[in-house]
Amino acid sequence: MHTRRRGSSDSDKPVADEPPEWSDVDEDAIEERVVELADQGHTPSQIGLKLRDEGVKGTPVPDVKLATGKKVTEILEENDADGDLPEDLRNLLKRAVRLREHMDQNPQDAQNKRALQNTQSKVRRLVDYYRGDELDEDFKYSYENAKELLEE
Repeated sequence: MHTRRRGSSDSDKPVADEPPEWSDVDEDAIEERVVELADQGHTPSQIGLKLRDEGVKGTPVPDVKLATGKKVTEILEENDADGDLPEDLRNLLKRAVRLREHMDQNPQDAQNKRALQNTQSKVRRLVDYYRGDELDEDFKYSYENAKELLEE
């Protein structure tokens, strides 16, 4: 978004219509584990990794959506276990606060000043996207707002 580089090519997930037969975990057990991990403070992406690596009762779950028909975030919304902020916005706010604190201590750091500007630009774009649905209509990004939201 903020560089002249091309995008990186990654491998694609294999096309599959149903979960593999070796991972025959019950949908309800998966949903319970997702809610349990969310209560422990894990983000949706961390939950997906834990289910892939640790699984439910020892059986790995390669893809939650294939196994349950719902994404991890949909399961969390249904069970009122989702966070107050979307994960992508929370991560960008953390980065912006961290960069701002670094800039307060090191005002001569021009490279991080540019990184802070780019990150704040991304935050403002996401705030516009989420305004009205996930965020209040009158929400404005500022360092103080970000710090306040992250402390909650």
